[in-house]
Amino acid sequence: MRRYVVAYTATDSGREAINLATALARRQGGSLDLVMVLAESSPYSGAYPRPESGYDAILSDQIQEWLAEGLSLVPDDVTARAHVRRAESNAEGLIAAAEEFDAALIVIGAGRSSVFRRFSVGTVASGLLHASTVPVALAPRGYRRTEPVTRITVGLGNRAGADDVLHVALDAARRRGLALRLLSLVTLDSSDLDAVSRAETQMKERLAQAETMLAGRVTAHVAQGRSIEDAIDALEWDDGEVMLIGSSRLAPHSRLFLGATASKVLRALPVPMVVVPRGYRSSPLPTDNPELSEAPELFDDDGHQEA
Repeated sequence: MRRYVVAYTATDSGREAINLATALARRQGGSLDLVMVLAESSPYSGAYPRPESGYDAILSDQIQEWLAEGLSLVPDDVTARAHVRRAESNAEGLIAAAEEFDAALIVIGAGRSSVFRRFSVGTVASGLLHASTVPVALAPRGYRRTEPVTRITVGLGNRAGADDVLHVALDAARRRGLALRLLSLVTLDSSDLDAVSRAETQMKERLAQAETMLAGRVTAHVAQGRSIEDAIDALEWDDGEVMLIGSSRLAPHSRLFLGATASKVLRALPVPMVVVPRGYRSSPLPTDNPELSEAPELFDDDGHQEA
């Protein structure tokens, strides 16, 4: 059973993360690990004087209440556990938990710094997107869906490395029995009139590769626009869809780094985004195609309780 670490806080962001993790887990019988991270230097850690002898008991009761609330949000058909971890930062604690549980994914809600964006990368998400060794899924603001995911879209660039993300997307679609959409985003720049033609040729090649794994369940699309945001806005998106993107080529091997193009996609995307570390492979694919067995990247830019 695959395990998903959920960055839980008793906030809208925490609830949105649980919703997304539930939608992902339901598709293949995964389980959730809700993790609350307490900073080592916070008053919770004991580094500060306590105002009264019963402080620990009061704090423990509050944490258990928060965790119980989080577990109550998980549907009965999804196994969930709750944990408290202490770390120097939330990102550090979540990454350590993912490694401890051998988790396939860390799920986090959007930051709340902007009321006009579906996504806002807060401090925790930023830390994860620069250091996580496993994929990170980001739920957009207001995400309420808990029904199983219905389709995967994978964004593919045109440099060496895009095949890593294609590999992960193919594996995920195969395991979940989902349709897969291959997507190339092209901005209309008069200085490069052949960009669309090249993208279409590359997508035909990748479509042929993908069909050896997902015959009849994979499509390819080249989206055009004056900007990346325009290209994203022009696309049709399923309510149950998620988009996979890869890390910038600047990312160290097996680490995440959100490049400039991916950041633009994130600002416009109406569905959850999953960012895959550079060089990450989820599992071997049963294929003889050498194109799908080497490579790294995507866009070319730079305490325990159980339910």
